[in-house]
Amino acid sequence: MVGRELRLPPLPAGPVAVLCGAGLAAASGVPTFRGPAGLWRRHRPEELATPAAFARDPRLVWEWYDWRRGLIAGCRPNAGHRALARLAGSRPGTTLISQNVDGLQERVPPARPLLLHGSIWRLRCAGGCGRGEWEDRRPRLPELPPRCPDCGGLARPAVVWFGEGLPAGSWRRAAAAASACALFLAVGTSAVVQPAAGLIDLARSAGAVTIEVNPEPTAAAVDHRLVGPAEEILPALVAALV
Repeated sequence: MVGRELRLPPLPAGPVAVLCGAGLAAASGVPTFRGPAGLWRRHRPEELATPAAFARDPRLVWEWYDWRRGLIAGCRPNAGHRALARLAGSRPGTTLISQNVDGLQERVPPARPLLLHGSIWRLRCAGGCGRGEWEDRRPRLPELPPRCPDCGGLARPAVVWFGEGLPAGSWRRAAAAASACALFLAVGTSAVVQPAAGLIDLARSAGAVTIEVNPEPTAAAVDHRLVGPAEEILPALVAALV
């Protein structure tokens, strides 16, 4: 911690599961795209990140995602990302579960988080031609909306939009990790976006010690709260765990 000593609660031995939210990337400069500052051309994310919005105006939706890709491309992983990568590489049984689509945690080996909401750097065919997802790391795409390389139809971001279900495989693995862990960390998450927020209750009901790491306390029912930025708290917390 910077400026004060971090007082840690007793930390159990055994597997660790970590749920990461947008607050983890705040120090990297990734905007949350929520609230008044999250407006883009008078649109809120809830108005653009939906299947209906894409069907109505795919170019508008892609202009928003292309703008976001350009912003995120200039961001770098911060000390919080690096601490979690150290945890994943040093403590057996660690599972990182991410609600973020920015791709920053994946850039710090050996971290391989479960992506509950997909990745802004991956695309898939909107027409369902059968082609699997593909990655495109270019900050700005040359054609908007982009096209599927196989069928020529419209491509969409491979992210979970409002009203869509989570990837079944990632969700099953995340729920299994929450049910089997001894320690569950909720890092930089508002704890209101379901079903991801339900992992906290799942872990606690299974007997895990639950700790929230956030600049402001949330309404989540946890055993302990470490109030402060993730990039300050996580390095000290991980040092105590490994």
